[in-house]
Amino acid sequence: MSRHYCPHCSYPLTACLCDHVQPIQPQTQLVILQHPSEVEHKKNSVKVLSLVIPKTQVYVGETEADFALLRVQLMDCGRPVYLVYPSEQSVSVEQQRLNTDCVLLLLDGTWRKAFKILQLNPWLAQLPAVHLAEGYASRYKIRKSSRSDSLSTLEASAYMLKALEPDLDVSPLLNAFDAMVELRIRSMPLEVRLRYKNGE
Repeated sequence: MSRHYCPHCSYPLTACLCDHVQPIQPQTQLVILQHPSEVEHKKNSVKVLSLVIPKTQVYVGETEADFALLRVQLMDCGRPVYLVYPSEQSVSVEQQRLNTDCVLLLLDGTWRKAFKILQLNPWLAQLPAVHLAEGYASRYKIRKSSRSDSLSTLEASAYMLKALEPDLDVSPLLNAFDAMVELRIRSMPLEVRLRYKNGE
């Protein structure tokens, strides 16, 4: 039996997010470099991010050739561009006075796949890099990570935007994300659902 999908949010009708989506329009431009393995992932947070912030730009790929058009667009955009990635060279976004009219590049994938994108695209290392300070807890309880400080791309985007635009209400992002997580848990078999509910 084929599954029926909502024509607006593209989620299955049983997991429709439309009632939980309240679009917002930050000044900051979000650009996502998404690893191909994330595109069809059912727990992909970029899909929710794009519903709440429709102007989010998503480029799928891994190599320099995949992002050739993006590089041209970034050079011609006339706005400062920052890579969101923690490293020895990156600085905390909370400690910087960044222009809100900028572009934030985020890598969407597991830590290993995000690092691979970084390695295959030396041009990314030429961009000023920023990261979030410690202390942010992830709400992404349906997806495991090898690192305790991991945030989903949506969460990282929300907290980055809040740091850059203090007056921006980012709760629509987190509310839609929480709804997606809860709907995913409800679709699980009872024994699996109970494990998530109990925080296992």
